[in-house]
Amino acid sequence: MIKADNLSKSFGSITALSDASFQVEKGCIAGFLGPNGAGKSTAMRILTGFFPASSGRAYIDGLEVHEHPLEIKRRIGYLPEHVPLYEEMSVTAFLSHVCRVKGIGRKALRGERDRIMEHCGLTHMARRLVGHLSKGYRQRVGLAQALAGNPPVLILDEPTVGLDPAQIVEIRNLIRTLGKDHTVLLSTHILPEVAMTCDQVIIINRGRIVTQSPMEQLTLSGSRSLEEVFMSAISSEQLEESPSS
Repeated sequence: MIKADNLSKSFGSITALSDASFQVEKGCIAGFLGPNGAGKSTAMRILTGFFPASSGRAYIDGLEVHEHPLEIKRRIGYLPEHVPLYEEMSVTAFLSHVCRVKGIGRKALRGERDRIMEHCGLTHMARRLVGHLSKGYRQRVGLAQALAGNPPVLILDEPTVGLDPAQIVEIRNLIRTLGKDHTVLLSTHILPEVAMTCDQVIIINRGRIVTQSPMEQLTLSGSRSLEEVFMSAISSEQLEESPSS
């Protein structure tokens, strides 16, 4: 459902991605792990068509991202790290606007808006201004806008950043529920979030994919922690790049 094929991306002299290849099968929740600056957001922006790769190809549901940009946008729901919300609008007005932007017709719009509000636990907040919502509810609005149009693929970039522990649990449970009907690529550096939510783990460091595996296989059915796996993968990759003495 999601495939990156030797993706590379450079910004001047800085290489953000280097021959990164990975894939996520239909119906899977995949955790995309890496230190800050590892290339996670760059990869996700290429997958969503935000900007092109310097080389390599990206596919969503079998379609190449930059050959079919409009169709790809219909098939992806994207939650960026910093959710672009209109704070002066009510939740209802904002999500209605999102539905119109995504091409949902007038007859279907109200039903779709109400569906995503209910799915994200926002019905009782429908008339509240977005700017008056807590951080946790703003994240729920961000998830709701990603769900508009019922896209088969969800790409979520740091969906629990800045939330308190109770809000993190709420969003984590919501993502787990979304995984029943969508293929999800979840970018984060919070390891417990991945361990409790994801079926698959992809680890990136310095722009390169260093590990990708089903969660159960990676942790040896729970005999080692995801933290141990992550630190081992990052350390091994760094050692390989170190010059020999």
